[in-house]
Amino acid sequence: MLKHKPLYLACLVLHLGIIFVIGIRDCVGFVARGYTWLPSLFQGPAQKAELVLWGARGDNAGPPAPAAQALAVYTRAAGIESGYAFFAPNVPDNHKLVFELHYPDGRLEYDLPHVSSDSAGLRLAVLLDNLGDTRSDELREVIIRMISSTLWRAHPDANMVRAVFGLRQLPSADQVRRGEKESDQFLYAYDFVFTPAPPESP
Repeated sequence: MLKHKPLYLACLVLHLGIIFVIGIRDCVGFVARGYTWLPSLFQGPAQKAELVLWGARGDNAGPPAPAAQALAVYTRAAGIESGYAFFAPNVPDNHKLVFELHYPDGRLEYDLPHVSSDSAGLRLAVLLDNLGDTRSDELREVIIRMISSTLWRAHPDANMVRAVFGLRQLPSADQVRRGEKESDQFLYAYDFVFTPAPPESP
């Protein structure tokens, strides 16, 4: 047992070090987005530091190296990849998903994702916020396509579903005092064409 003690200690230090880096990354992210009481002049340096910390975690846009892939697998398996933002005293971004249903006769209808319970609505809100934060356009498009296909099954006459993903920006306390209201910011739009399944032969 004693001969493995340095190995166990090294593993513990590595594990706690990864948790520390992810926790620091989330704290720096709050400063970069203006979620803290710190002056806005800290946001620029915090945004640069956040990019460095994302790169150190292996989430940069380029093809990941084997070490970065191993780190990503480990953090997901250990459950520490999401950081500790859930427990932080801040209001998260409010991402929205709106569907525009196109029909062959030129009609347009608008709809929102449907949920069956309050807990499902909370999970959907968390999913949308995570989609807004992800750096993988492919992952975002695949998940939005899955949600769109569920909606299309409720409207099988539609020949195209346009999914519009945006952000509801809430004003800060200073902006509210100046009378400013929340605003919507467009982020992404995806067009999905669904073809109905051929009728089954008797």
